Amino acid sequence: MNWDAVSWTILGPALLAGLIVLSTHIPLGQQVLQRGIVFIDLAVAQIAALGVVLADTLGFEPQGLQVQVAAVVSALLGALLLTWIEKKWPEVQEALIGALFVLAASGSILLLANNPHGGEHLKDLLAGQILWVSPSQLLWGALVSAVILVAWFGFRERLGRAGFYVLFALAVTVSVQLVGVYLVFSSLIMPALAVRAWQTHRRLLAGYALGGVAYGLGLTLSGLFDLPAGAVTVWSLAALGVVFSALA
Repeated sequence: MNWDAVSWTILGPALLAGLIVLSTHIPLGQQVLQRGIVFIDLAVAQIAALGVVLADTLGFEPQGLQVQVAAVVSALLGALLLTWIEKKWPEVQEALIGALFVLAASGSILLLANNPHGGEHLKDLLAGQILWVSPSQLLWGALVSAVILVAWFGFRERLGRAGFYVLFALAVTVSVQLVGVYLVFSSLIMPALAVRAWQTHRRLLAGYALGGVAYGLGLTLSGLFDLPAGAVTVWSLAALGVVFSALA
């Protein structure tokens, strides 16, 4: 075990990134589960990732403004399309969401096909690079998440279907670049599943507690055993999800 890797200098920024992601994903994830559109986050996350890949293919700086704009625009277009699908074909909505996910994932593979570092880039988008988040990413993520939380808790009843999808798209866009597609899906769905049987007024607090402990545990274990942080945190979310579900 590598105890030197378990320090605030190394794991602190990654934990902050996880808490920023959880701040919006816990309430939005519970709403996604309630609406029965579980795979929407995978689709929107992959569409946002496609925007990042496209911007990278066009030669923009990885952390530049153009990449952020491309990711946000892609996610918003995906969200608007999903809004239209929910209204037009609600009976096959989940199937169409799955189709969009596959198309976006395949599009990313095609765009990276001739990139010598394409495989590594795709891995970073999926599994994330949470241990290497920069202060500017944390600041940007915190600001956007704060706006989303104000809109959600202050004006949720007036947002409507389109407003929900727009907030969701913004949250996922920020999160994908912080922690990757796999952790985005896990942070949204696993805590929501684990606390679904809890009393309504306790679900939000329980979801936040589960997510925060799971990120802390996952990052600590990844440092101790030199394992990929994103993958270990996904398993930590799942394991603690079983515990919280049993407590209900």
